[in-house]
Amino acid sequence: MPDSTCDSERILREAKISLAMQRDGGTHRLARGSIGRGSAELKRKNLVKRAKGLGLTLLAIMAAAIATGLIIDGIGFAGVMLTAAAVIAAVLFFAFVPRPKVPRRAELKLGNPQQMVARTELWLEAQRPALPPPAQVIVNQLGVQLDALGLQLKGLGDNEPALAEVRELVGEYIPETIDNYRKIPAHLRSEQYAGKTADERLIESLTKLSGEIDRVTRRLAEGALDDLAIKSRYLEYRYGGAEALQGAMPDTGVPLPDFSAIPSKQER
Repeated sequence: MPDSTCDSERILREAKISLAMQRDGGTHRLARGSIGRGSAELKRKNLVKRAKGLGLTLLAIMAAAIATGLIIDGIGFAGVMLTAAAVIAAVLFFAFVPRPKVPRRAELKLGNPQQMVARTELWLEAQRPALPPPAQVIVNQLGVQLDALGLQLKGLGDNEPALAEVRELVGEYIPETIDNYRKIPAHLRSEQYAGKTADERLIESLTKLSGEIDRVTRRLAEGALDDLAIKSRYLEYRYGGAEALQGAMPDTGVPLPDFSAIPSKQER
């Protein structure tokens, strides 16, 4: 009787991925939008730059038309049509170019943590359409995780071991995994090789990388969590009154003094 354990695990994994896809709005939603705040900010800056370029160009066109009309005493119907054509051409040009440039792999681990995260998110968005739907879901999750990781990396020096580890993870392992997958011809990606398909290996690798990013983020956040816990305990001792002291001190059999009987400064 054939062993169906592997098939059961695969079916369960695919069902979980399908559920996550439906919760995120399906593959059509994944094909649009940004996966994280970093790439969204790069796109916003690019949009502002294009809007400014369009505004300056339209002002130049109108100024040229007015100046020509003053010189030759009117531009006539032909001049109006040429001006309108120039306006339409400018709008179409700035509507499509220049788009945000997809960074090269060598650029992903350069710059400060925020730049590194934004470039990686933008690069992942460009690769996403070529990936199978389950991998697209994981790429979406990576965007959220990279945003959180970028916040934890703020203020770290370039010589920090954690930052070097993140540069290797984000700038090398993630893009290398996706590049290796894309090198495989599309018609071979669903064929079994050494027990698994290329699609399955990609999903498995991205899942492990996602877990590693989460682990690094949690490790970096431990210091902030410790600080918050210490501050919370201090506030309990400082403002919690007798109940907080009673809970914080060991039970020695001697009752704590009644602080409520002590007059306040206003009562003195």
